[in-house]
Amino acid sequence: MKFINYLEKVSGVDFMGLLSLTICFMFFAGMLIWVLKTKKSDFKEVSQMPLDQSN
Repeated sequence: MKFINYLEKVSGVDFMGLLSLTICFMFFAGMLIWVLKTKKSDFKEVSQMPLDQSN
């Protein structure tokens, strides 16, 4: 028996697939918007943190 036959017997599998795809898309779209709206100076400041030796 193929795997697709198991999925056809599970109720609500189409809803769960669509829901997970929607959540994934919204997360990456949100991250893209956040990256595009953040100032480059903020990224430069954070990128220097591991190299900063001042305590």
